[in-house]
Amino acid sequence: MAHSLAAISFLAPDYDEGIAWFRDRLGFAVLEDRPLGGGKRWVVVGDVNGFGARFVIAKAEGERQLAAVGAQAGGRVAYFLETDDFARAFTRFSEAGVEFVESARREPYGVVAVFKDPWGGKWDLIQPAQTVVSVPLRRQVAWIAAIV
Repeated sequence: MAHSLAAISFLAPDYDEGIAWFRDRLGFAVLEDRPLGGGKRWVVVGDVNGFGARFVIAKAEGERQLAAVGAQAGGRVAYFLETDDFARAFTRFSEAGVEFVESARREPYGVVAVFKDPWGGKWDLIQPAQTVVSVPLRRQVAWIAAIV
């Protein structure tokens, strides 16, 4: 029996605010948006081609859930968004209004920079080392130097 992670719950203060973040800033597609009654909705966002896990946007209800919005990982990076072209993704996200909280840096596992969602949750934008190796080192160093 095979298992894989299919979806992750993402707590947001409002369905439409969550949709706007994923669609307008990160470029995800709204895969499902179905009313469930009582003001609840089943909202799923993800890659239109089915790559990676999907996010189920959950509207925070009550004090406890509202306090957890943006703090699901206790101040640590909670989500790791992989790309095969860091420069392109970094530029597109920046132009879309995504706030990076640090400059890009090279780590043994790849090129990475931390950004925040509108509620303070931290994300990594990462190009894994196995794909970074395919780009000529001269070009990588010149690009990283330009954005750092």
